[in-house]
Amino acid sequence: MRQRCDGDRGSALVEFLGISLVLLVPTVYLVLVLGRIQAATFAVEGAAREAARVYVAADDAAQGASRAVTAVGVALADQGFDDDPAGALDVRCSADPCLTPGAEVAATVQVRVPLPFVPTFVGDVVPLEVPVRAERVAPVDTYRVAR
Repeated sequence: MRQRCDGDRGSALVEFLGISLVLLVPTVYLVLVLGRIQAATFAVEGAAREAARVYVAADDAAQGASRAVTAVGVALADQGFDDDPAGALDVRCSADPCLTPGAEVAATVQVRVPLPFVPTFVGDVVPLEVPVRAERVAPVDTYRVAR
């Protein structure tokens, strides 16, 4: 009788390790992906806010566009994204010319976060990246001198 009971000895450890791996690997992957998406959210929120702010504070539209692209580049690099800041930024104005007193400038920043460790052949079934987008609107000062 004793010989039959010893046959299961150690199987609980093997089962525990098997179940742990099955649960641990997806959990770690989920934390990794959600952390990267959160970093992208911080990056685009800050980039859009600062791009709109520096655009309306510039002397002219060309200077504003240049400063906005620089602000987006700094915000994206701060969170570890190497996307092209000029391609990630879209600036729209409510008036023409753009810096007319009382107008509004909307800055939209979009970044695509690639999913790690997903092979490209799976792209037909599963999206390989998650788009993260933010938009901020900044008013042009009403008492600004029109140029």
